[in-house]
Amino acid sequence: MSAPAPEGGAGATERGGGVGEWDPPDPTTRDEPRPTLSDDDGRRAGRFWSTRRVPAALTALVVLGAAGLLLYDIAAVRAGRPAMYWRRELAVQLARQPLDNPWVLVAAGVAMALGLWLLALALTPGLRGLLPMRRQSPLVRAGIDRAAAALTLRDRAMEVSGVRSVRVRMGRSKVKVRALSHFRELADVRNDLDRVLTAGIRELGLDRAPALTMRVRRPVKKR
Repeated sequence: MSAPAPEGGAGATERGGGVGEWDPPDPTTRDEPRPTLSDDDGRRAGRFWSTRRVPAALTALVVLGAAGLLLYDIAAVRAGRPAMYWRRELAVQLARQPLDNPWVLVAAGVAMALGLWLLALALTPGLRGLLPMRRQSPLVRAGIDRAAAALTLRDRAMEVSGVRSVRVRMGRSKVKVRALSHFRELADVRNDLDRVLTAGIRELGLDRAPALTMRVRRPVKKR
Protein backbone atom coordinates (compact mmCIF):
# COMPACT_ATOMS: atom_id res chain seq x y z
CA MET A 1 0.00 0.00 0.00
CA SER A 2 1.57 3.24 -1.13
CA ALA A 3 1.78 6.32 1.12
CA PRO A 4 -0.35 9.33 0.17
CA ALA A 5 1.38 12.08 -1.72
CA PRO A 6 2.09 15.24 0.30
CA GLU A 7 -0.12 18.23 -0.25
CA GLY A 8 1.06 20.75 -2.77
CA GLY A 9 2.04 18.33 -5.53
CA ALA A 10 4.98 16.11 -6.22
CA GLY A 11 7.49 18.97 -6.30
CA ALA A 12 6.71 20.20 -2.79
CA THR A 13 9.15 19.44 0.02
CA GLU A 14 9.12 19.79 3.74
CA ARG A 15 10.22 23.03 5.56
CA GLY A 16 13.39 21.39 6.65
CA GLY A 17 15.91 22.46 4.02
CA GLY A 18 15.02 20.41 0.96
CA VAL A 19 16.79 21.03 -2.30
CA GLY A 20 13.73 22.49 -3.99
CA GLU A 21 12.66 24.64 -1.04
CA TRP A 22 11.37 28.14 -1.87
CA ASP A 23 10.08 30.69 0.63
CA PRO A 24 7.73 33.35 -0.68
CA PRO A 25 8.87 36.95 -0.01
CA ASP A 26 7.45 38.66 3.01
CA PRO A 27 5.33 41.59 1.78
CA THR A 28 6.01 43.51 5.02
CA THR A 29 9.75 43.80 4.32
CA ARG A 30 11.47 45.78 1.58
CA ASP A 31 14.95 46.95 0.63
CA GLU A 32 16.06 50.28 2.04
CA PRO A 33 16.74 52.93 -0.63
CA ARG A 34 20.37 53.70 -1.25
CA PRO A 35 21.60 57.26 -0.67
CA THR A 36 21.93 59.45 -3.73
CA LEU A 37 23.25 62.92 -4.43
CA SER A 38 19.75 64.34 -4.11
CA ASP A 39 19.29 63.08 -0.55
CA ASP A 40 19.29 65.75 2.16
CA ASP A 41 19.45 64.66 5.79
CA GLY A 42 19.18 68.22 7.11
CA ARG A 43 22.83 68.52 8.20
CA ARG A 44 24.79 71.40 6.75
CA ALA A 45 28.45 70.78 6.06
CA GLY A 46 29.66 74.33 6.66
CA ARG A 47 32.84 75.82 5.29
CA PHE A 48 36.31 74.57 6.08
CA TRP A 49 38.27 76.70 8.54
CA SER A 50 41.82 77.70 7.75
CA THR A 51 44.48 76.99 10.36
CA ARG A 52 46.26 80.31 9.63
CA ARG A 53 49.50 79.16 11.21
CA VAL A 54 51.61 82.12 10.05
CA PRO A 55 49.40 84.95 11.45
CA ALA A 56 48.85 82.97 14.66
CA ALA A 57 52.58 82.33 15.10
CA LEU A 58 53.51 85.98 14.43
CA THR A 59 50.87 87.26 16.83
CA ALA A 60 51.95 84.82 19.52
CA LEU A 61 55.62 85.80 19.12
CA VAL A 62 54.87 89.54 19.30
CA VAL A 63 52.62 89.17 22.34
CA LEU A 64 55.07 86.84 24.06
CA GLY A 65 58.03 89.14 23.44
CA ALA A 66 56.22 92.31 24.54
CA ALA A 67 54.77 90.63 27.64
CA GLY A 68 58.14 89.13 28.61
CA LEU A 69 59.96 92.44 28.21
CA LEU A 70 57.33 94.34 30.21
CA LEU A 71 57.29 91.72 32.94
CA TYR A 72 61.09 91.87 33.23
CA ASP A 73 61.03 95.64 33.50
CA ILE A 74 58.31 95.57 36.17
CA ALA A 75 60.25 92.96 38.15
CA ALA A 76 63.41 95.11 37.89
CA VAL A 77 61.56 98.19 39.21
CA ARG A 78 60.17 96.13 42.09
CA ALA A 79 63.71 95.06 42.90
CA GLY A 80 64.82 98.69 43.25
CA ARG A 81 66.36 99.24 39.83
CA PRO A 82 65.34 102.07 37.51
CA ALA A 83 62.89 101.39 34.70
CA MET A 84 64.19 100.83 31.20
CA TYR A 85 64.85 103.87 29.06
CA TRP A 86 62.21 103.02 26.46
CA ARG A 87 59.46 102.83 29.08
CA ARG A 88 60.45 106.12 30.72
CA GLU A 89 60.73 107.85 27.36
CA LEU A 90 57.40 106.42 26.24
CA ALA A 91 55.71 107.70 29.39
CA VAL A 92 57.21 111.17 28.88
CA GLN A 93 56.19 111.32 25.22
CA LEU A 94 52.65 110.16 26.00
CA ALA A 95 52.37 112.85 28.65
CA ARG A 96 53.64 115.58 26.31
CA GLN A 97 51.98 114.70 23.03
CA PRO A 98 48.38 115.89 22.55
CA LEU A 99 45.81 113.41 21.33
CA ASP A 100 45.25 115.26 18.04
CA ASN A 101 48.91 114.94 17.03
CA PRO A 102 49.25 113.40 13.56
CA TRP A 103 51.71 110.77 14.73
CA VAL A 104 49.39 109.74 17.55
CA LEU A 105 46.47 109.47 15.13
CA VAL A 106 48.53 107.44 12.65
CA ALA A 107 49.72 105.05 15.37
CA ALA A 108 46.17 104.66 16.67
CA GLY A 109 44.89 103.97 13.14
CA VAL A 110 47.57 101.35 12.52
CA ALA A 111 46.82 99.64 15.84
CA MET A 112 43.08 99.67 15.11
CA ALA A 113 43.59 98.27 11.59
CA LEU A 114 45.83 95.52 12.95
CA GLY A 115 43.27 94.63 15.61
CA LEU A 116 40.44 94.52 13.06
CA TRP A 117 42.55 92.32 10.79
CA LEU A 118 43.23 89.89 13.63
CA LEU A 119 39.54 89.83 14.55
CA ALA A 120 38.60 89.16 10.92
CA LEU A 121 41.07 86.27 10.78
CA ALA A 122 39.68 84.84 14.01
CA LEU A 123 35.99 85.10 13.05
CA THR A 124 36.06 84.12 9.36
CA PRO A 125 36.66 80.56 8.10
CA GLY A 126 38.86 81.33 5.10
CA LEU A 127 39.70 78.67 2.48
CA ARG A 128 37.44 80.29 -0.08
CA GLY A 129 38.89 78.06 -2.81
CA LEU A 130 37.48 74.91 -1.19
CA LEU A 131 33.74 74.25 -1.62
CA PRO A 132 32.12 71.99 1.02
CA MET A 133 30.20 68.99 -0.26
CA ARG A 134 27.00 67.50 1.14
CA ARG A 135 27.52 65.33 4.20
CA GLN A 136 26.09 61.83 4.00
CA SER A 137 27.79 60.77 7.25
CA PRO A 138 28.64 62.79 10.36
CA LEU A 139 32.10 61.18 10.40
CA VAL A 140 33.15 62.30 6.92
CA ARG A 141 33.68 65.79 5.56
CA ALA A 142 34.43 66.28 1.90
CA GLY A 143 35.23 69.27 -0.26
CA ILE A 144 36.09 70.05 -3.85
CA ASP A 145 38.50 72.65 -5.15
CA ARG A 146 36.79 75.54 -6.88
CA ALA A 147 39.08 75.31 -9.91
CA ALA A 148 38.42 71.58 -10.23
CA ALA A 149 34.66 72.13 -10.06
CA ALA A 150 34.89 74.81 -12.75
CA LEU A 151 36.96 72.50 -14.96
CA THR A 152 34.41 69.72 -14.53
CA LEU A 153 31.54 71.98 -15.58
CA ARG A 154 33.58 73.29 -18.51
CA ASP A 155 34.18 69.75 -19.77
CA ARG A 156 30.47 69.01 -19.50
CA ALA A 157 29.62 72.18 -21.42
CA MET A 158 32.07 71.40 -24.21
CA GLU A 159 30.15 68.18 -24.90
CA VAL A 160 27.11 70.18 -26.02
CA SER A 161 26.74 70.31 -29.77
CA GLY A 162 27.44 73.75 -31.22
CA VAL A 163 29.66 75.00 -28.39
CA ARG A 164 33.01 76.32 -29.55
CA SER A 165 34.53 77.55 -26.27
CA VAL A 166 33.41 77.98 -22.68
CA ARG A 167 34.63 80.01 -19.72
CA VAL A 168 33.38 79.02 -16.26
CA ARG A 169 33.85 81.08 -13.11
CA MET A 170 32.94 79.05 -10.03
CA GLY A 171 31.87 80.93 -6.94
CA ARG A 172 30.41 79.88 -3.61
CA SER A 173 26.95 81.20 -4.49
CA LYS A 174 27.02 81.67 -8.28
CA VAL A 175 28.40 80.00 -11.39
CA LYS A 176 29.05 82.30 -14.34
CA VAL A 177 29.27 80.64 -17.74
CA ARG A 178 30.28 82.42 -20.97
CA ALA A 179 30.02 80.30 -24.11
CA LEU A 180 30.64 80.84 -27.82
CA SER A 181 28.53 78.95 -30.34
CA HIS A 182 29.63 78.68 -33.97
CA PHE A 183 26.56 76.83 -35.31
CA ARG A 184 23.01 75.88 -34.29
CA GLU A 185 20.48 78.32 -32.94
CA LEU A 186 21.57 80.18 -29.83
CA ALA A 187 18.30 79.36 -28.06
CA ASP A 188 18.83 75.62 -28.62
CA VAL A 189 22.43 75.79 -27.44
CA ARG A 190 21.39 77.79 -24.38
CA ASN A 191 18.69 75.29 -23.47
CA ASP A 192 21.08 72.36 -23.82
CA LEU A 193 23.73 74.13 -21.77
CA ASP A 194 21.22 74.96 -19.06
CA ARG A 195 20.11 71.35 -18.85
CA VAL A 196 23.65 69.90 -18.86
CA LEU A 197 25.14 72.41 -16.42
CA THR A 198 22.21 72.17 -14.01
CA ALA A 199 22.69 68.40 -13.90
CA GLY A 200 26.46 68.89 -13.55
CA ILE A 201 26.07 71.24 -10.60
CA ARG A 202 23.73 68.78 -8.91
CA GLU A 203 26.14 65.89 -9.49
CA LEU A 204 28.97 67.84 -7.84
CA GLY A 205 27.19 67.14 -4.55
CA LEU A 206 27.81 70.60 -3.09
CA ASP A 207 26.31 71.51 0.25
CA ARG A 208 24.71 74.59 -1.27
CA ALA A 209 24.11 74.48 -4.98
CA PRO A 210 25.19 77.79 -6.58
CA ALA A 211 22.93 79.69 -8.95
CA LEU A 212 23.70 79.41 -12.66
CA THR A 213 24.06 82.51 -14.85
CA MET A 214 24.82 81.90 -18.49
CA ARG A 215 25.56 83.91 -21.60
CA VAL A 216 25.77 82.40 -25.07
CA ARG A 217 26.81 84.42 -28.11
CA ARG A 218 28.41 84.16 -31.50
CA PRO A 219 32.17 84.69 -31.94
CA VAL A 220 33.20 88.09 -33.27
CA LYS A 221 33.88 87.97 -36.98
CA LYS A 222 37.34 89.10 -37.97
CA ARG A 223 37.56 91.61 -40.81
